[in-house]
Amino acid sequence: MARMRAVYYRTPGGSLPVRDLVATLPPAARAAIDLQIDRLNMLSTSDPPLPFPHSSQIDGELRELRCHFGRELYRVLYHRSRNLFVLLHVFRKTTGRVPEEDIALAWRRWQDFQESMQRRPRVPPRRGGPGAP
Repeated sequence: MARMRAVYYRTPGGSLPVRDLVATLPPAARAAIDLQIDRLNMLSTSDPPLPFPHSSQIDGELRELRCHFGRELYRVLYHRSRNLFVLLHVFRKTTGRVPEEDIALAWRRWQDFQESMQRRPRVPPRRGGPGAP
């Protein structure tokens, strides 16, 4: 059974905005976010989405990973791509609804991710073992 894997979105310039922001948080808050990311990594490719209260649907296939650290709430917006969960955006939640600008940013990053995957050269699968023609 194949496992899912959470990966950080990489900007065209090579930075990892979700990883970089999480790295600035206090250690206990980082641990709370890492725990939720680990929950994603435990899913197999045939499992349904992570259920509420750990995750919920935001817009179409865009979902939020719900991370709690005491009274502070963090959200990681993510999207599935085959056997990957692409972690697109993270923010501290201070309102009842996810702000539209955060949703729009996640969708722009998702579009960029898809375009970068189309530009990426495909590597053909290896055939045979060592010494095979």
